[in-house]
Amino acid sequence: MFLEEKSPQVSHCWIINKRVSFRKMDTTSRLKSLLLAIQQYREDRTAQTAAQLEKQLEEVSRLKCDQLLTSGQVLPRDCVNGLVELAGNQNTSPTLTSSIISLLAQLAYDDAGWEILHNSYNLTSVLASVIHCHSASPGEPLVLQCLQVLQKLTYNTQVFPSTNYIHELIAFLIANIQSHNDGIILPCLGLMANLCRDNHSVQSHIKSLDNVKPFYHTLINLMAQNSLTVVVFTLSILASLTLNEKVGEKLFEAKNICQTFQLVFNIIVNGDGTLTRKYSVDLLVNLLKSPKIADYLIRYEHLSACMYQVLGLLKSKDPDSAAKVLELLLAMSSVSGLRSLLCEVVFRPARPKLRAGGHRQCAAVGGGIALMQWLSSPVEGAESCSLQVLQLLNELLEESLRAETLSDFVLSFIEMLLPVLLVFLKGLDPARGAPHLKKQCHRITHVTGLLLILCSEDSTRSLVSQQVSAQLCLSQVETLLSCCHSNSSLTGLPSGTDNDLSKVCSAALLKTLELMSKLRQQVKDMETSFYRVLQDQRIVTPLSLALTSNHRERVQTGLSLLFEATLLPDFPLLILGESIAANNAYCHREAELSFKRVAVQEVPPPSILDSSSGSRRSVHSLAEKMQSGLEDPSKSSHVSEIINVYEQKLAAFASKESGLKDLLEAKALALSQADRLIAQYRFQQAQAEAEACKLGSLLKEAERRREDLQVELSNQALEAELLKADMGELLHRNARLQKGSEEHQDLKGAYNALLNRFSETERLLEELQAAHNSLNKQNEALKKNYEALQQKHENTAAELEAREEEIRSLDSDLKQKNSDITGLRAELRSKEEKVKAKDREKKDLEETVDVLRKELNKTEQARKDASIKASSLELQRSQLETKLKEKEEEWNKNTALMAMIHSLSSEIKKSDVNLSL
Repeated sequence: MFLEEKSPQVSHCWIINKRVSFRKMDTTSRLKSLLLAIQQYREDRTAQTAAQLEKQLEEVSRLKCDQLLTSGQVLPRDCVNGLVELAGNQNTSPTLTSSIISLLAQLAYDDAGWEILHNSYNLTSVLASVIHCHSASPGEPLVLQCLQVLQKLTYNTQVFPSTNYIHELIAFLIANIQSHNDGIILPCLGLMANLCRDNHSVQSHIKSLDNVKPFYHTLINLMAQNSLTVVVFTLSILASLTLNEKVGEKLFEAKNICQTFQLVFNIIVNGDGTLTRKYSVDLLVNLLKSPKIADYLIRYEHLSACMYQVLGLLKSKDPDSAAKVLELLLAMSSVSGLRSLLCEVVFRPARPKLRAGGHRQCAAVGGGIALMQWLSSPVEGAESCSLQVLQLLNELLEESLRAETLSDFVLSFIEMLLPVLLVFLKGLDPARGAPHLKKQCHRITHVTGLLLILCSEDSTRSLVSQQVSAQLCLSQVETLLSCCHSNSSLTGLPSGTDNDLSKVCSAALLKTLELMSKLRQQVKDMETSFYRVLQDQRIVTPLSLALTSNHRERVQTGLSLLFEATLLPDFPLLILGESIAANNAYCHREAELSFKRVAVQEVPPPSILDSSSGSRRSVHSLAEKMQSGLEDPSKSSHVSEIINVYEQKLAAFASKESGLKDLLEAKALALSQADRLIAQYRFQQAQAEAEACKLGSLLKEAERRREDLQVELSNQALEAELLKADMGELLHRNARLQKGSEEHQDLKGAYNALLNRFSETERLLEELQAAHNSLNKQNEALKKNYEALQQKHENTAAELEAREEEIRSLDSDLKQKNSDITGLRAELRSKEEKVKAKDREKKDLEETVDVLRKELNKTEQARKDASIKASSLELQRSQLETKLKEKEEEWNKNTALMAMIHSLSSEIKKSDVNLSL
């Protein structure tokens, strides 16, 4: 009945939640079964346990286990540890090892999963050991599978030569690359390219080998292959090994480098797959690290057309392909000579490109428009592309703004870009969880950095000031401040993760404050909002994190904001000092613990202790077997491998033994504390017994005294009845006295109020009398001034008449001079002298203008101080409003009195005027 009443949407959500919960339960149960099968196979390696483990591996592989490695749970970690151990064991069958490797490759579905397998579980050395064990048959499917997984595992990952079986793996790769087996050359080349890229230790190891010159000849011969993938892999290996040597100078000289560029760009644009394009981009990025080759690329005549074709690849909807293209563009933007050309290609409209037949074809997507599409792309997994676009735009716009004149194409692109950037500033949502908040803060940091670059020029700063408002910045700052202080409540992550989240939010907040500082004079209310935020006590946390950061840019931003904030009256400088000291102490403590923390493990349960004792017995038996193997010369080939395996186990037992020693020390300390507590308990028990005896004697004395008091109580009961009657009379009399006392207090309060009112009225009367006297004095002063002005007016009139007479005489003289030519020449010379005088006055005026400019700068500084004071006066305004309301009543009373005095003074003036008339 109830299910029928539910809406279809609610029932659908209920079914989905049930399916998700059942899926989680199914995954947990399958992982438990897999862990049990691993333990059974480890204890008893029979065909039945192997078949059971194979079955469990197939069942787990059917599940959707996308985030098991990155979840950090204990059950998947134990399963992966067991699988890696079985894969590295030589006694495991090849079929079972292949199934294990397939499942591990399925669990590592993204870059984070491959990184965990490489760093946490040391899968690289395990797969290298498997390849070493089966090196006699390189064409075996298990070897090819290990090579393919290793190629994914070691891509963009640092592998050290000290890792187990790496030297053997490198020897295997060199030997099979030099062979003529086409089926194994391609994976060996890809893996060798990964190992050599940006790894100086592996490169020096390969260069020190005896057979390195035949290996170089083999690689040079492989460049004639028809497979583009083989050519790219070969070029990557040669660039890593020979770029700064004589062989590399011959391979990548000026005659051959143009063909290499054309080949690489053709593979990038027309590649037969994402893998080939990925390695081609990596090859070109490695070549650009050489200044000589970068100079060759700048002078390459077809570079502009190649850049347009590369930008055309951004119209693809594949995030991985777009990320590699953006990585190549970022590498090009790091070269000063290529940056200006890249700006021209990106910011100008798309040019037509030539086809093979000579016809012209317009590019589908312009460079700038394609970048803006990936900047605001809703495609899943495109967050890294968005950040790469922001970094690229930072480089390109900074280069464009350095030019003497800013082109119209760049200005139009900036006008289109600003609304897209402001969408990112408005979309901060802390309720969606810590990972999403971290991505948003990273994006806000890059966006505000790009806006700060645009604020470096006046023309672009005006565009930014038209789009950015003070309310937008203030709301974003408020959200980031709340995130800095409440991120631990938003997520259930460890403290270290919260600390990272606080640093990310603080970086975004500092960038926003820097943007507000840049725009505070162009945007309305921005300066007041900026100083208001700097006086907020919550700003202490991001400022202290910035000042104690390892990043130079954050420290400089924090210092500039601190310089602005220390001038403010309400800035919490003491709290900031305490926060910086606390951060320094925390960093110092973390540095000390990082040296001491070798392997912090939990206390093992009894089952683990039992298993460790059993494993010790097995170690002794295995040691005997090893001794017998050493005596047997036929088994000496595997002794080194067995010793390596059990050295690792002995190291694990040593770490467990150190943990047990720590546990025993803790137990001994607890035992000594328990002995001390027992001694204290016995002493307290003796004291309690003595106090009990003393209390017994006191109880007997109290019983005796109680009997005596009982007799006295009966006598006092009679007296109490008599006193009760007297008490009633006293209470009635006390009530009458209390009523009279209250009336007296009321009268006393009224008298005090009247007395205060009288004193206030008397004080006001004295003030009014003083004001009246001052007004009389002002009236007399005004009379005297009026008489003096009257006298001046008469004198001025007489002087005016005399001046008029002089003007008449001058007019007659002027008419005579006009008729005289010599007078005109004299007048011309006088005018020339006047021009010279004007020039001198002009110079004086320029000096005056310089003085006025200095005074204007002082006035600007005073205006800045006034704005700072305005932010602090806002706090005092609310207090003064209340005082103003209290003064208004007194002002109304004084207004009536002043009006009366004014009327009296006006009557006096009228009477004086009448008398003067």
